[in-house]
Amino acid sequence: MKSLTEAQQFLKEHQIKYVLAQFADIHGAAKVKSVPVAHLEDVLTTGAGFAGGAIWGTGIAPNGPDYMAVGDLSTLSLIPWQPGYARLVCDGHVNGNPYEYDVRVVLKKQLATMIEKGWTFYTGLEPEFSLLKRDEHGALKPFDDSDLLQKPCYDYKGITRQSAFLETLTESLLAVEMDVYQIDHEDSNGQFEVNYTYTDALKSADNYLLLKMGASEIANQMGMICSFMPKPFSNRPGNGMHMHMSIGDATNSNIFMDKTDKNGLGLSKLAYHFLAGILEHAPALAAVCAPTVNSYKRLVVGRSLSGATWAPAYIAYGDNNRSTLVRIPYGRLELRLPDGSCNPYLATAAVIAAGMDGVKRELDPGQPRSENLYDYSLEEIAQQGIGILPQNLGEAITALEKDQVICAALGDKLAKEFIALKRMEWVDYSRHVSDWEVNRYVEFF
Repeated sequence: MKSLTEAQQFLKEHQIKYVLAQFADIHGAAKVKSVPVAHLEDVLTTGAGFAGGAIWGTGIAPNGPDYMAVGDLSTLSLIPWQPGYARLVCDGHVNGNPYEYDVRVVLKKQLATMIEKGWTFYTGLEPEFSLLKRDEHGALKPFDDSDLLQKPCYDYKGITRQSAFLETLTESLLAVEMDVYQIDHEDSNGQFEVNYTYTDALKSADNYLLLKMGASEIANQMGMICSFMPKPFSNRPGNGMHMHMSIGDATNSNIFMDKTDKNGLGLSKLAYHFLAGILEHAPALAAVCAPTVNSYKRLVVGRSLSGATWAPAYIAYGDNNRSTLVRIPYGRLELRLPDGSCNPYLATAAVIAAGMDGVKRELDPGQPRSENLYDYSLEEIAQQGIGILPQNLGEAITALEKDQVICAALGDKLAKEFIALKRMEWVDYSRHVSDWEVNRYVEFF
């Protein structure tokens, strides 16, 4: 980590005038204050002050204390798409203490359970996003009018015609030491994925937020809309944010790895217990990893124009099986549940709690599934004893409310705040009269 003197020199060398003191609200949206570099030390000590009641999910009333964003100097980085600015990730403090409603504080608390054991929890996040524009009627469509293939995944023309955006984004991420190693056109029109190297879970969540900030603003500068919305088009695959995970010990060895695994998945006994915890708590995890009404338009069984949804609906795991909730790329786990609307700090904290509950209780995940579960009917799924994820936000929130392990991981107060906000979102959606309803019923009855 840089010292304050080194940080000030770094900012001077790069002609930085302002530092964005940045944190994430309960929804995972980036919130900032712009701080002149002369006052960097203030952010590192007392913090940048915010009216807590103006921020989603802080539990602070208008007559409550200020929410102070205290900077983590190890996160100081340039903002390549915004010359003259740098970013400093902050933890929320209230009355001089780390605040239990702050999502980064919540994740750090869960990571402490790993640190106590001498472990490091690693995640690799795979964000998918859509590059869009509005037509003359205001409807959303892919930005590239020629991106029309029924099965566009990996298409040369699809990725090449968006090279200006993708190259600018990639070079910006590389400039802040995010090691981008692959970029591709995904299976929906206008959909892309940028892969960058895994790292410890806290930095990984910080990086994900920076990627979203960069992608959205670079797209805006180019006249595009960059959306991480889970399901922008009903008949196309949605935007996931798959979470790869493993645990490193004090020697940095992957203790999820065991080449003697009788199932041939390269998983250790510890990894199987951790996996079983994820499966056990999957319904509640859905509320945190897929936290919007729109998320459940993605988590359905069925086919899209391109042939598959690529999203999980069944609570199972399998060797390189993309029809299951958890895929096993040899020696690690890939949770396919999260989507682009999730808060990476809360999603990661919830996953750690679920996995560690499995470890504590030595849970067994059962046998891996190698078959394409999309081909099964609901009756066949039930006969196989395979659970189904919640099919709407209301069901997911009910599952979360009943799950003491996941609620405790979020903190009782934050969990109640999250549940209340999401219940309001579900009720608001349920009362909304859609165009589909009007078109179907207005003259039918």
